Amino acid sequence: MDTLSYKTVSLNAKTVNKQWILVDATDMVVGRLSSQIAKVLRGKHRAGFTPHVDTGDNVIIINAEKVKFTGNKFTEKEYVWHTGYPGGQRFTSPRKLNEKFPERILEYAVHGMLPKNKLGNALKRNLYIYKGAEHPHAAQKPTPTKFDI
Repeated sequence: MDTLSYKTVSLNAKTVNKQWILVDATDMVVGRLSSQIAKVLRGKHRAGFTPHVDTGDNVIIINAEKVKFTGNKFTEKEYVWHTGYPGGQRFTSPRKLNEKFPERILEYAVHGMLPKNKLGNALKRNLYIYKGAEHPHAAQKPTPTKFDI
C-alpha cells in the first residue's frame, strides 16, 4: 500500500461543520450529563477532532432546574468563591443555588471540564443553558439529543 495516501486531516475554523444540539436536562445526573456536554462542546465526538481548534457543536440545555445529584450532594456539596476583599470567602450549596440561579449548577460543572485557556473560553460561549422548556434558538433548528447515561 502507498503510505502517502494516509493523510491526517486537521480541521480549521473554516472547515468545521458546527451543528446545534438540544438537550433536556430533566432528571439527569449533573456530573454524567456535564461530561457528555463537555465532550460535545470540545468536539471529541467527531472523527476530525483537532485539539487546538473549536470543532465542537453548540449546545442548548433546557429544564436546568430539574437536574439531579446522587447521594447527599444536593445539600452537602459546597460551591466556594472569593469576592476579592479581606474575609470575602463565600459558600453556597446546590439547594440554595437552584432556588436563585439553577442554570449555574450545570454551567459550573461543564466549565470545570473544559480547558482553562483561550480555547476553553471560546468553547464556553457555545453553551446556552435555560430554566424551563423555552429557548430563543428555534431559528437555528437544534437537533434534540438524548445521551446514554
